[in-house]
Amino acid sequence: MVAFDITILTSNLLNILLIAISGTLICVAVHFIPVGGAPAAMAQATGIGTGTVELAAGSGLVGLLTASHLYTNEPNASMALVLAAGAMGSMIMMASVGIACGVMYAYGIGVPFASAQVKRDPITHTRQDIYVSKGTQGHGVPTVCFVSGLIGAALGGIGGSLIYYVLYGIYHPALVAIISDAGVAKLSAAAVAGVFTMGVFYVNSVIPSYGVAGTIEGFHDPKFRRVLPKDALSSFIVSLISGVVAVLIVGGMVA
Repeated sequence: MVAFDITILTSNLLNILLIAISGTLICVAVHFIPVGGAPAAMAQATGIGTGTVELAAGSGLVGLLTASHLYTNEPNASMALVLAAGAMGSMIMMASVGIACGVMYAYGIGVPFASAQVKRDPITHTRQDIYVSKGTQGHGVPTVCFVSGLIGAALGGIGGSLIYYVLYGIYHPALVAIISDAGVAKLSAAAVAGVFTMGVFYVNSVIPSYGVAGTIEGFHDPKFRRVLPKDALSSFIVSLISGVVAVLIVGGMVA
């Protein structure tokens, strides 16, 4: 009996730790995504013209949809396959947004893609400073921003998928025990896991907003190295608390 209790405790602690790691991955992902906000919408900064929360949560939730669809319909799928599905969904969404923005910047506004943060693009090594308009922080979605966004989307998709994988794995057996209809129990577990994952997504998208404070170009931005450690630590602590709540919900179901 003691060994059984220790096994349950170990499993719960592992689940809580995995949720904390997942939330931290989402937070880290936000710093990779080129968010330009209102300045980018006016071609006065590089990146995509929206906020960190909207862009990070948007790409992450697309990854969550692809991962949840796979895992809910293929419960025997491995964790690696579920995480890969989530990463791919997020990356497709981010790539689509980046390309659409690029088309609008190039053909709608008529500006070259250039960053004021680096003299040469770290990916293509092409000059940036000579193409930056006066009074701006750059414009468009340079190659380094696009690649950084894909990395961030992949991390966010993996983080969200891992949370869903863990939560569905603990909620489904609990709901099967109290709901006689297996189909209803399956859908209920997917819904509860999905809603909780969305909540963790939004929380860990908001936290970096305070550190980023407006715009960030990606991993080459000096702000990236300056604010990431503090934001990641804050996110880990908040996600750890979220993991505890998630496990307590299961206890409430069983009770």
